[in-house]
Amino acid sequence: MSDTKRQALYERFRRGLALSPDRPALRIGAESYTYRELHERALTWAGSLGSAKVVGVLAGKSVTAYAGILGGLYAGATVVPLHPDFPAARTARMLELSAAAALIVDAQGRAALGDVDIPLVEPDPALALPEPREVGPADTAYMLFTSGSTGRPKGVPISHGSTHHYFELLDARYGFTPEDVFTQTFDLNFDCGMFDLFCAWGAGGVVDVVPPSAYLDMPTHLERRGITVWFSTPSAIGLIRRMGGLNPGALPTLRWSFFAGEALRCQDAADWQAAAPGSTLENIYGPTELTVTITGYRWDPQTSPGQAVNGLVPIGAVHPGHDHVLLDEDGSETDTEGELLITGPQMATGYLDPQDDAGRFVERAGRVWYRTGDRVRRLAGGDLIYLGRLDSQVQVQGWRVELAEVDHALRAVEGVEDVVTVARPVDGSTELVVFYTGEPRPAAELARSLREVLPHGMLPRRFEHVPEFPLNSNRKVDRPVLTARAEALLTPRRRAA
Repeated sequence: MSDTKRQALYERFRRGLALSPDRPALRIGAESYTYRELHERALTWAGSLGSAKVVGVLAGKSVTAYAGILGGLYAGATVVPLHPDFPAARTARMLELSAAAALIVDAQGRAALGDVDIPLVEPDPALALPEPREVGPADTAYMLFTSGSTGRPKGVPISHGSTHHYFELLDARYGFTPEDVFTQTFDLNFDCGMFDLFCAWGAGGVVDVVPPSAYLDMPTHLERRGITVWFSTPSAIGLIRRMGGLNPGALPTLRWSFFAGEALRCQDAADWQAAAPGSTLENIYGPTELTVTITGYRWDPQTSPGQAVNGLVPIGAVHPGHDHVLLDEDGSETDTEGELLITGPQMATGYLDPQDDAGRFVERAGRVWYRTGDRVRRLAGGDLIYLGRLDSQVQVQGWRVELAEVDHALRAVEGVEDVVTVARPVDGSTELVVFYTGEPRPAAELARSLREVLPHGMLPRRFEHVPEFPLNSNRKVDRPVLTARAEALLTPRRRAA
């Protein structure tokens, strides 16, 4: 096999097919599909797609979704995973922007589909391809959409070459085997879902879809399913803790635990490690534009807490083969703390619409870099630690406030479990609203505790207890929902004024 063909993302599934042809590649509840069965379904989808160059997959976590994604790759097309719970107008817009020429849907996707003029493909075994079509490293494997500041979704094309570099690094770092069973907690339109699929399939392992009901008793679920590799956002830790599933030793089957998509708290990492003592825990970080994740940090219960900033776990070192710089506020390079810029083989070449590149894909010294918008600090050993989004730093009565610092300070209050602080403009100024979980506490007590560690100008004006934080479809804390709640809380005060 030529090196060019070996870089195709679908070759990872074909590697698993060679290792485990009659073993499960995918499990969804009581349903199980072997590598051979999923391969044949994918070839059927691939042939049924005809000459379509861009294929949308609008489906829940059904076999249609998984075989459809693989089938699109087998067809040599760009795959656009879509979420059936998204508004129909937004889905239609993403299909339009991506120039999708064919659409694979399951029952859930069909019910969610609005008025689009794109052919719905039906699988026809008579049209099955004999083998996948050849693609090049520069060809786009899949396209995901991120939020745009103008309200228009931004398409991020990820090439086969980028995914090849990424998964080769992961293979060397983790050594997954055919015996591994991977959770799939992420939706397929979220890039972390690609980690689950192609790490598992590249090793001949199993992808096991985690249903929402499993969170009621995650220890039992993981044991019954024989799960060895866990991957989720850190928000899942709090949910499992609230359900009583994070007791010491409660997750004995795990040998790897990964967290990404949000900042990971040291307390959460420590509690998870105690629950899964046989597991190696890693905090992995990366924006969609850099192919799933671009750094990794291995948690050590002895040394990691001493490296924390604002109670957060470091994100580690940037992947080999990449360069990175930190930029100060004035745009000059700094060795200590600043905005993280990265360039290298995992970087997308730009957004689907080049007009979206401005301010994100920038040229420095003759090379294109991706500006992450994240502030990081370089620790003494060279690892990086995430400090927060640049846009999460706000001015309150002349004070420069990092919202993560407020969160960290309030988590130290007895009875408080977790905190999310949001900022809203009020009459030309800015007010902070804190949402917290745990035990309800009098606002005066919370403010009094914060006064001991924060300047007066950084103190929130409102403290709102919630039973749990709202989560979006990828189980991240849904900050826009909390921001809207803060707006509603502050609006009566503005009117009263």
